[in-house]
Amino acid sequence: MPGEAALVLFSGGQDSATCLAWALDRFKRVETIGFDYGQRHRIELDVRSRFLAELRSAFPQWGSRLGEDHLLDLTSLGRISDTALTTGAAIAFAGSGLPNTFVPGRNLLFLTYASAIAYRREIKHLVTGVCETDYSGYPDCRDDTIKALQVALNLGTEKRFVIDTPLMWIDKAATWALANDLGGQALVELIVEHSHTCYQGDREHRHAWGYGCGTCPACELRAGGFEVWSTVA
Repeated sequence: MPGEAALVLFSGGQDSATCLAWALDRFKRVETIGFDYGQRHRIELDVRSRFLAELRSAFPQWGSRLGEDHLLDLTSLGRISDTALTTGAAIAFAGSGLPNTFVPGRNLLFLTYASAIAYRREIKHLVTGVCETDYSGYPDCRDDTIKALQVALNLGTEKRFVIDTPLMWIDKAATWALANDLGGQALVELIVEHSHTCYQGDREHRHAWGYGCGTCPACELRAGGFEVWSTVA
């Protein structure tokens, strides 16, 4: 049945890894999709396959539900973007007030391409880790944006896709807690060791919360959430 399947937008980061576990806990068939858009932290694409392999091994009950992984080339997005995530520019706030790590159109394109895959694969649910609580001000992570896009996709395809956003209203500490609730310490350790969030692509410095430079906005959010969750866990 189409309603029993989900396609998870899996970047290789903490949020999408948690969303993948969330989907595997709920749906009979789960596929994953990732995007190469010329991101400076392209290392996240390299950790994706390792994370999926480790997840299958550590959680065989989920591994049996985990289906095909799709990796799409969207490097044209990086070529037309002038952002800190697609160039070597220093991370800062732009004149618009948004951080210059914002890649215009990224999540809109990701979900549109994901819907095309889901259409062909007869998958109803699209699962994404966007969040309005710890969202760095990105307008394409807001709940209103996702709801509007769901309407547009359904009108444009005559389907009834559901865009699931398990992290929309929770912060990073609650995201760590959700991972622990879903898969216990084994899943937390898997996310610590094999997911990647750092905007600088740093896989040399290992912290309690995982690998990263420790100073970019993505690392600060991840580290801060881990510290809060560890205190109350």
